Amino acid sequence: MKNRFNLGYFLREGFGSIFTHGLMSFAAVCMIVACLLIMGSFALLAINAERMLSQAEDDNEFLAIIEETYTDQQIAQLQAQVSQVDNVLSVTFITREQAKEDYLGEHADEGLYAEISDEVFRDRLSIHVEDLEQFDQTVAAVEALPGVVNIRAMGELARGFVTVRNVAAALATALVVILAAVSLFIISNTIRLATFTRREEIAIMKMCGATDGFVRWPFVFEGLMLGLAGALVAFLAQWGIYTAVYRMVEVNGAMGMFPLMRFGAIGWPVLGIFLLSGALIGACGSGLAIRRFLQV
Repeated sequence: MKNRFNLGYFLREGFGSIFTHGLMSFAAVCMIVACLLIMGSFALLAINAERMLSQAEDDNEFLAIIEETYTDQQIAQLQAQVSQVDNVLSVTFITREQAKEDYLGEHADEGLYAEISDEVFRDRLSIHVEDLEQFDQTVAAVEALPGVVNIRAMGELARGFVTVRNVAAALATALVVILAAVSLFIISNTIRLATFTRREEIAIMKMCGATDGFVRWPFVFEGLMLGLAGALVAFLAQWGIYTAVYRMVEVNGAMGMFPLMRFGAIGWPVLGIFLLSGALIGACGSGLAIRRFLQV
């Protein structure tokens, strides 16, 4: 028996074995689809959660109230100083008149506040930060500048965003790693069960002088093809499920609260990850499953 590496032979044997043992092959593909769907759903949930948090962070700002006696020239100098503070992304000057308009626009009953004088409001700077983790330090640096008499900042909200983002990232990573390990274990045992029915075939090949590699490679390629097939099915199912959820959120007018990404924007990376994961799970699962049967 020839023991050299023959890719064509290994592919033919692996492909033919899929149909020869159709029921077990179907079971392995179903397990791969289920595992990839679960991992993919958690991963997409984590990606969208991170995007929502990032958008919420982008909207976060704090206000620096300016000394009432400051002239336009002094205000311009102060704005330039604030823009030089570390972690400041942008600085916008808001006049007291604009502050009043913004205040009235945020209240449904404008008539109740229409007579409020502009003098009640103060000129201010609207400041956006780049990194929320440095929010408190940035606020302290701006507050220390001459001409800033008061700061209006939601520090607790900023710290809450940072905490939620870090916890969500850690949980998503842990879940994906755990699910990947469980998937590999399940697939390995599923393929081991399929391999068990062919133990006599393996034993005969070994007694005829076949090397471990010659026996193992057809099984590895079989697992690889099963993994790729499962990955394609899982991708199509994930596409359908995600699109249905996206349309449901869109139809119910909840896109403002839950701004989901379109699947088209992430479809190719998802397909690539599914194919790679399916191939690795199938090939590694087969390699692990057949190892015990090579000891003849």
